[in-house]
Order: sequence, then C-alpha cells, then structure tokens
Amino acid sequence: MQRIMKKSKMHTATITGLELYYEGSITIDRDLLEQSDILPGEQVQVVNLNNGQRFVTYTIAGERGSGTIELNGPAARLAAVGDKVIVISYGNYDEEEARKLEPIVLFLDANNRPVRK
Repeated sequence: MQRIMKKSKMHTATITGLELYYEGSITIDRDLLEQSDILPGEQVQVVNLNNGQRFVTYTIAGERGSGTIELNGPAARLAAVGDKVIVISYGNYDEEEARKLEPIVLFLDANNRPVRK
C-alpha cells in the first residue's frame, strides 16, 4: 500500500507579488525551494491563512535570496500581497518509508527568511 504523506512545507510564507496574466503557478525563492526539498515544477498545495482558500499548483524557481513568494495566473485571484500562506508538498511512500518519514518544516518570518523553531 502507498500512503500520501506531507514531505515538506513552508509555514507562514508572506505573499510578495501577484501576476494575473502569467503562466499559472507559484514563484518561490530558489533558496527556499532547496531548503524545503521542493523542486521547480513540483506540485504543491497552497493554503491561505487570511481567507481560507486552498489550491493546488506547481512551483517556479524565483531569484535566489529574494524572499519571493508570488502567485501567478488564476491563483493570483486567491490572495493579496501580504497574505500569509502555507506551501505543502506531498509524496507517495510505502508503509515502511511512511513510518520513518520526518517531513521538513520551514518556518518563515515576515520577509520570508527561515527562522528556527
């Protein structure tokens, strides 16, 4: 049996931009993607803490060190600049892998810089 498990997440990321007429996705600072073990093009779920919206999209690598968390395409209508979101990636794991899994959780400050918890 395979289980779908949380692989990693960015907690309390701040939306820095919205580009409605752009290829649909979420652009995320390349450093944050790497620290969260999320690849460019990987499917993610985005949960908006301000309005309760949840949606699935894929990632695009943004400028390294920029702190960018930008919604593109139709997803840009689901948030406002400054909204707090959680970005979650999932993986399929067999029973043994699932029981040993230790997801990466990256907590971010207001400037989308990692903080220690």
